[in-house]
Amino acid sequence: MANKITVMIVDDSAVVRQVNRETLEREPDIEVIGVAADPLYALDKMKVQWPDVLVIDIEMPRMDGLTFLKKIMSEHPTPTIVCSSLAEKGAAATMDALAAGALAIITKPKGGVKQFLQDSGNDLVSAVRAAARANMRRVTPGAARPLAPPPKLSADVMMAAQAASTRAMANTTDRVVAIGTSTGGTQALEAVLTRLPNVGSGIVIVQHMPEKFTAMFAERLNSLCKLEVREAKNGDRVMPGRALIAPGGRHMMLRRSGAQYFVEVADGPLVNRHKPSVDVLFRSVAQIAGRNAMGVIMTGMGDDGARGMKEMHDAGAQTVAEDESTCVVFGMPKEAIKLGGVDRVVPLDSIPAEIIAYR
Repeated sequence: MANKITVMIVDDSAVVRQVNRETLEREPDIEVIGVAADPLYALDKMKVQWPDVLVIDIEMPRMDGLTFLKKIMSEHPTPTIVCSSLAEKGAAATMDALAAGALAIITKPKGGVKQFLQDSGNDLVSAVRAAARANMRRVTPGAARPLAPPPKLSADVMMAAQAASTRAMANTTDRVVAIGTSTGGTQALEAVLTRLPNVGSGIVIVQHMPEKFTAMFAERLNSLCKLEVREAKNGDRVMPGRALIAPGGRHMMLRRSGAQYFVEVADGPLVNRHKPSVDVLFRSVAQIAGRNAMGVIMTGMGDDGARGMKEMHDAGAQTVAEDESTCVVFGMPKEAIKLGGVDRVVPLDSIPAEIIAYR
């Protein structure tokens, strides 16, 4: 197959190198052109052929992955995926890697090869394909049977329990801003949230990210922002000056008690192959807040959030999509625009002003 996505895997674990290579080489559009146990060895190989995408570990001998990533981004910006441990130390280092320009996180195998292929293989393949399409100018620092992708369920699976008594109120002073993003979203969210004051509408966010990492991500943003940013817990109130980020591995939905909004954090199946899903959040906001909400969809691969934004738009909410010129991957905003659910399309640096103006 012509024009395959070429990948280099850099990890000091021979098992992880083997598993990731086998996972990727199952795909006809991906070619692993090399593996390396450390960055220095990888750099020697990359002098011969530079990959389209890098898959790297953080903790490695001779040169750690963060130093390697910074070197790559300063000399030859390359779409990079971090394959990281779920351990807290690994999660903290991975947050630094995302800030340095890594596009996505894939968790290392928890068990054997078979378990990893079943649990995480599709995530790795999707991340590589998304990374290969990334606009790096917008990033600042015996054949086995192919795996079937998980079923692409709609948000209906999480909406079924929505009670009629919790539908949107026509009159309330509370406002909600719902934000959805994926590939490239960690840097985009930082660019937006750091420019917001500690007053204004309560904010609820879905950023596609594995479990364990959203807490670290929220802590990092909280240290940089005027408003409070934290990983959402079930029952947290949505209030001015606070941004709640859906925890990895859980869906987040808006709920209401009287005239006040809060979030429900719940397990459930993958929706649009994601958990948390932007569609689940957006559709709940459409039902609960209606015209008392604003929806913002930013950089990301796929169409998660597009249908939910259309529902928000139809319910009277204001809706904004990030312009292609500033997206790392113009997938999610593009699909929302195609469905007719977007009022305004603006570049990333205009989104904070849109949110501040929403009162």
